[in-house]
Amino acid sequence: MEQSRRNPMAMARARHALTQAGLDPSVELVAASSVTNEVWLTPTHVVRVNRRPNQRLRREAILGPGLPAEIGYPLVVAYGGRLGADWLVVRRVPGEVLSRCWPSMSVAQRRDAIRQLAAKLRRLHRTPGPADLPRIDAPQMLRSDTLSPVMSLLVALDQARALDHVDRGLIDDAEQMVFDLTPAIEPFDGDYLIHGDLTFENILWDGERITAILDFEWARTAPNDLELDVLLRFCCFPQLHVAPDYRHETHARDYADVPWWLADDYPELFSHPRQLDRLLLYSIAYDVRDLMSAPPRSAVELDDPHHAVNRLRATVQRRSHLDMLDTAVV
Repeated sequence: MEQSRRNPMAMARARHALTQAGLDPSVELVAASSVTNEVWLTPTHVVRVNRRPNQRLRREAILGPGLPAEIGYPLVVAYGGRLGADWLVVRRVPGEVLSRCWPSMSVAQRRDAIRQLAAKLRRLHRTPGPADLPRIDAPQMLRSDTLSPVMSLLVALDQARALDHVDRGLIDDAEQMVFDLTPAIEPFDGDYLIHGDLTFENILWDGERITAILDFEWARTAPNDLELDVLLRFCCFPQLHVAPDYRHETHARDYADVPWWLADDYPELFSHPRQLDRLLLYSIAYDVRDLMSAPPRSAVELDDPHHAVNRLRATVQRRSHLDMLDTAVV
């Protein structure tokens, strides 16, 4: 947020988007926290600018108008831009980011929020994906359009053996684990939507109710329990998934009950006989993609316990965040 506020080019991109959307470009702009995009607020609209060359916001512009009303997704006003600077303008929805509110919420408020979230997720997971939704390289290296859902993951693991500062023995163990766990996710298909990046940064709360689930850039059709991969990461390591300005007040202990509450309210999401195996494979597929996107440039980077290499090692050694969760949930 602070970086955007100090960056005149970021503000210029937002004003250009307002102009292209037919809105007043001179209106006051307030930079909002975001982990992935440049986000600006006007009194009535939200402007998001994606600086990555993937046009994720185009997918959201296509998807948003077809989402069920219960999700609370805002009205799409306009989409445009170019590769590396595409933008989306939507109407503002009442509420504050849930992860900002969470530290000061009572246990009763938190419990009610999860009950509401479960209902909205169940509705989303019964929504067919639009036929014209462009494909996206998902956070997890798993695909439904290949002979095996793990083909791209296995290719990436093979490439990872050549990376500097990455233990080949770790990659061998991860590969074997993928072979062992793959039957748990087959067939890997789904006709209904998942959000794909479900953290509390993407949920709005007005003090009594969830008013909207936002940021559907990574939404796609997939098995509904794939939704748990990012969500459980968020619950266990929330400080890694929020904007820097309130990271210091974001603690895992405040989210410790969330997986259990969600399992109570949405038991179908946790009902597969091999649920833990599925989640472990989802986790490997996420971490390998992260590793290949940003390979370690020096051994010093591996001092970070949350580096993709260390997360992968924890999963292989069965001491990951998933293994720490009670088996009643996973």
